[in-house]
Amino acid sequence: MPLSPGALPLDGLSAIVTGAGRGLGRAEALELARLGAAVVVNDYGQPGRDGSGEASAAPAEEVAAEIRAAGGRAVAHLGDVSDHAQAGELVRLAVDSYGKLDILVNNAGILRDRMIFSMTEDEWDSVVRVHLKGHFNTTHFAAAHWRARSKAAGGPVYGRIVNTSSEAYLAGSAGQPNYAAAKGGIVGLTTSTALALGKYGVTANAICPRARTRMTQDVFAGFAEPAGGELDPLAPEHVSPLVGYLASPAAAKVNGQLLVVHGGMVAVMERPRVAAKVDTAKEAFSYEELTERLTPYFEDRPPNETFAAAEVLGLKRG
Repeated sequence: MPLSPGALPLDGLSAIVTGAGRGLGRAEALELARLGAAVVVNDYGQPGRDGSGEASAAPAEEVAAEIRAAGGRAVAHLGDVSDHAQAGELVRLAVDSYGKLDILVNNAGILRDRMIFSMTEDEWDSVVRVHLKGHFNTTHFAAAHWRARSKAAGGPVYGRIVNTSSEAYLAGSAGQPNYAAAKGGIVGLTTSTALALGKYGVTANAICPRARTRMTQDVFAGFAEPAGGELDPLAPEHVSPLVGYLASPAAAKVNGQLLVVHGGMVAVMERPRVAAKVDTAKEAFSYEELTERLTPYFEDRPPNETFAAAEVLGLKRG
């Protein structure tokens, strides 16, 4: 339902969305604009999901034009967020265009999938660089901006960070050791940032989205899209409202959280908990005692406790 201009929750705020030329990032940029934010649409514009091909301004420009055509404010930025200097230029563009930065949504990423025994050093480095370093780069410059504003104001300012992790980190993904590791690192970056920036009025949260995009075309190739005009349970539009919420004043108390989102479902994840605990009967453990105490525990557990994607999704393969 369209919002009336007087009720726009992000009115007067500015946002950056990285990787916003397609897929999830595009849906997130459109949603933030719909909620009233002025948006910097960042996308390096390479056609290959592995980061290959010539960079192009077209994807970012097209999304920015779409926002402006709907009555919103948007500028495009062609830049590689894995490059520290270019990430700084991105944040400066938001400040120069709108006077300040209020919201940072980190979404840009690439895939170079391979089993761990076949993966090359470059395939590892490139994915970690774009996902994890890319998140760090933009967060670094945004955090410096908010800290300086807070010091100048003598108190907290408005700041929101929404990072993109993945269930590949939560449940494992055999052919994506680089991607899963980067996405796990993003969760650690998020919780550290949340603790560091809370006193300045800034929150940082991460989402694990499930959506049918160019990045996941192989993962969800077997899940049929619904017929009859129904919204695909894997549509990015199921994810973008949560990003809009986390970017809004309504989420002021949500900080350092990890949320799974897809198909009309949001799950707030708990921090890791102790599943079992054993104490030595002596001064220190011995190999024999650990074998006696721990081996029976693991032998009694199911051999594979990762969830079945089809069951969680509630979808049938086509």
